Amino acid sequence: MNELRPQHPLARLLKAAELARSTFYWQLACAKKPDKYADDKHQILALFHKHKGRYGYRRITLAGRRQGSSLNHKTVQRLMQQLDLTACIRRKKYNSYKGRYGKAAGNVLNRQFSADKPNQKWVTDVTEFKIAGEKLYLSPVLDLYNGEIVAYQMEHRPVLSMVDDMLSKALSVLSEGEYPLVHSDQGWQYQMAHYQKRLREAGLKQSMSRKGTCYDNAVIESFFGTLKTECLYLEEYRSISELRDAIDEYIYYYNHERIKQKLKGLSPVEYRTQAQIAA
Repeated sequence: MNELRPQHPLARLLKAAELARSTFYWQLACAKKPDKYADDKHQILALFHKHKGRYGYRRITLAGRRQGSSLNHKTVQRLMQQLDLTACIRRKKYNSYKGRYGKAAGNVLNRQFSADKPNQKWVTDVTEFKIAGEKLYLSPVLDLYNGEIVAYQMEHRPVLSMVDDMLSKALSVLSEGEYPLVHSDQGWQYQMAHYQKRLREAGLKQSMSRKGTCYDNAVIESFFGTLKTECLYLEEYRSISELRDAIDEYIYYYNHERIKQKLKGLSPVEYRTQAQIAA
């Protein structure tokens, strides 16, 4: 290959960039090579956008394997960095204790956040959303066996009937002989005599977090963080009605489609169903 003359434009450019001519031509040759990960990148992009940016590289890896990919998580992480794909950053907000309204139960759960079978341990709480000056409250029940949202209720005000209706829906899924422990914080709804009576009549034992200790109910708090990150903060909602519809859609997605690494790459419903078939 002929030497470049000093006055040649490329020679002046290489000198200004302090780049060796051999390095320049090597990089030029690399750029012409086909990208062996082109198809994998297309798959990663499709999965990332299908889940609206909710999946990081670990979940993308698991989801890709369900479609036949053999990439490991480190390769997926590197390819996502090349594609400038970053999962949503979770925002967490913990509500502090707001007083005593009735009788508080003991902390029976005691941060034992695992369960051997469905409907053995439930956790619940209430979270608030604000859109266009209006508020929406969500009261869900989460099964610690697989993280599935067993039942939920939404209202414009945090009234006792919201928790009451949520409990009715949750009790309706129980089979004979199922009496889950129900854990919550010390919110006023859970201290009401009516709520506690319904639990006793159904044979369910009540548990409450210690005063002002949000980590005693960390799993449901984590779900709220995930919900707000992957649903609330990803879209702009013009009304509470739009948000309500989006939450309905998201909870179905969370239960049936959103895979979890600790559930062996399955969604909560898939994990529960497979376990029941195996049994």
